[in-house]
Amino acid sequence: MDLLRRDDEPGEEPREEPGRVWGLALGILVALASIAVIYYVLVVKKPKAPVAAAPAATPAVQSEKEQPPAAPGLEPLAFPAVSLAASDGAVRQFAAVMSANPEFAKWLLTKDLIRTFVVSVDNVANGLSPKGHIDFFSPQGGFRVLRTKTGTVVDPAGYARYVPVADVVRSLDAAAAARLYRAVEPLLQDAYNELGYPGVRFDDTLVKAMAEMLETPVVNGPIRLASKVLSYAMTDETLEALSPAQKQLLRLGPKGVEAVQAKIRETAALLGISAARLPASRTYTPAAK
Repeated sequence: MDLLRRDDEPGEEPREEPGRVWGLALGILVALASIAVIYYVLVVKKPKAPVAAAPAATPAVQSEKEQPPAAPGLEPLAFPAVSLAASDGAVRQFAAVMSANPEFAKWLLTKDLIRTFVVSVDNVANGLSPKGHIDFFSPQGGFRVLRTKTGTVVDPAGYARYVPVADVVRSLDAAAAARLYRAVEPLLQDAYNELGYPGVRFDDTLVKAMAEMLETPVVNGPIRLASKVLSYAMTDETLEALSPAQKQLLRLGPKGVEAVQAKIRETAALLGISAARLPASRTYTPAAK
């Protein structure tokens, strides 16, 4: 998959993309975005009165690495005993107040929050872009390029389209995210089993997705492009060889990539995931030609 599509008129006014939903996201994380975007369902506010804990899901086959304990100081969260199909209301109730960013509330309007999160994480873990499941991340306006004497490059001004996504990621409370993740883990595992992974721990897939995002380089320098029929390809072989999920993260620009990766590391630490299981961040300068 190419990094970006050609914008027919790079200087045109931003337009609403068909079917775009500015409701819920992330995640995290993104998820990815990541997203980082793909951590939109991992934030929570402790309820005023405790409620019955959710029943445990059918135990999955344990991997060689046992589930790590959460970081000290994270109080267990009492989450209502709801089914996967009826979990949206509870997730929204617990998540809605955990970010002061007004876009966050819009991100929580999507349906099937846990299923969307799980399939997005699975996509990222396998190097695929989760864009089809999180179209609410689509920014206004089209991709922009700069045509210079030495060739065509990505217009850095275009990264501004994703500033709202990066801002929401920065605003998330990682400690609250870790608490909610552990609280809804049985539901996450149920959703993962639905995808056709019986006996496979979703926790391991989450770590794999985190690693995929953390291996995305922070690009220092212009990204040169070669024109194709309906798209652009990056001329730098290292960047062009990145997975579709990693190329999707590059759309956020260097500052956006750093924001997502920082939130991933912060949340991973609170979940008890050893730093040794995650790759180090890296800066990369593209080839001049």
